[in-house]
Amino acid sequence: MAASVLVTWAALIVLLVAPGPLPEQWRYYIYSPASVGLWMLAVFVAPIVVCAVKWPWIKSGSR
Repeated sequence: MAASVLVTWAALIVLLVAPGPLPEQWRYYIYSPASVGLWMLAVFVAPIVVCAVKWPWIKSGSR
């Protein structure tokens, strides 16, 4: 379960950092308060969804 949560958080961090090389004028729209708020919400909700979807895999002990 810990691996699922850590991989989910790693994917969300990569998605947050990925637009970094874009032009400066685009960053306001990408990193707007609404999008950062949605990202923060996803940090809490996405691991729950991943664990719910992958529960049979987690329950079987990663076999």
